[in-house]
Amino acid sequence: MTAYPSWTPAPRPGIIPLQPLTFGTILGRSFSALRHNPKVLLGFAMVVQTIAYLVVTIAISGVAFASFSRLDTVPAGTDEWDAVLTGSITLTALSGLVLGLLAGAVGVLVQAVVISDVLHAAVAEKMTLRMLWQRVRPVAWRLVGYTILLSLAIGVIVVIVGGLIAVLAVAVPAAAIILGILVVLAAIPLSLWLAVKLLLVPAVLIVEHTSLGAALARSWRLSRGRFWVILGILVLVSLVFGAVAQVVSIPFSFLASALTTVIAPTGDESAAAIIGIVATLGLTQIVTLLIQSVAVIVQSTAAGLVYIDCRMRHEGLDLDLLEYVDRRDAGEAGLPDPYVVHIGRTVQPRWPAAYPQPAPFAPPPGYTLAPPPAAEPTPARTAPVTPPADPSSSTPPTGPDDDRTTWAMPR
Repeated sequence: MTAYPSWTPAPRPGIIPLQPLTFGTILGRSFSALRHNPKVLLGFAMVVQTIAYLVVTIAISGVAFASFSRLDTVPAGTDEWDAVLTGSITLTALSGLVLGLLAGAVGVLVQAVVISDVLHAAVAEKMTLRMLWQRVRPVAWRLVGYTILLSLAIGVIVVIVGGLIAVLAVAVPAAAIILGILVVLAAIPLSLWLAVKLLLVPAVLIVEHTSLGAALARSWRLSRGRFWVILGILVLVSLVFGAVAQVVSIPFSFLASALTTVIAPTGDESAAAIIGIVATLGLTQIVTLLIQSVAVIVQSTAAGLVYIDCRMRHEGLDLDLLEYVDRRDAGEAGLPDPYVVHIGRTVQPRWPAAYPQPAPFAPPPGYTLAPPPAAEPTPARTAPVTPPADPSSSTPPTGPDDDRTTWAMPR
């Protein structure tokens, strides 16, 4: 070890510059960050999405087959047949709703893994799936619970509002139509506003390990002042992947129709025709799952970058990340997590509660409070007194005549 300073390499660049991010940076890096760790992110997302799709499809198909097969045991056109049909439809719909809710809750784990990878990629660290899962595992149940509670809250609101509109439609159909239009028009901005305000809840749970209520409040405060940026990112990402899904689905739809016509031109149900149709539908579903997986990764990456940007702007996180990168590249080991929240720098509520004023002291028993002192009258203004002039100072001093001099103008 020498006492002279030695050369050290420049810090390794991450997926973002370690400074407050602009709208274009967040949007562009959301799409390009997948190249940093594609095997882990895309592979994990595809596996989870495929398993969830297969489980939901098989379970709903089994429930539908078991419930609708009971129609063969009752005479058609009877009240009993109608009751069985209604029960079968209701049971299948409820099972699909529950399984879809569980699939969405499992899908939030993909978002958590992606956000964790973004946090490490910002400081140029490439992690394995095991390392990422170690960070997500302590808060996995909180993430699942948050997703289920949010979905249930939305479902309850939809059922209540829909029930009120249905009841009103029986009495006043025209008023129900107007109310339904107003509800839809009000629900669009409300849903966008809530999507922006709650976007950072998973990131807060993963990084800060807070409770669910604290994560909601923290996401609400961190998104302050960045509403339009976050809204623009969410809308643009959704529009891009919606357009991609439509563009990709149209050729496969034509391909499925063409194969059906070629393989079974007469509409027969031969094994070859069925296999061809199933293969086409399977290929279409695989491509759809791939697009959905990439969409989840991009949306989760955007959420992670927005979280980092908000903390940089409100709490100076960029300084902590720069210090961490410099110390790590200098060879220091055992560095603390750079995303640890510093209590003194956290963004506070906009209107903190005022401190209560202390109550006045009560007099001892048997004594009363003295009356306040009376106000003193203001003294009247008087004119200033001018002192008399000194008579000796009004006449100039005199001296002998031979001491006087006459000042003459110089020539």
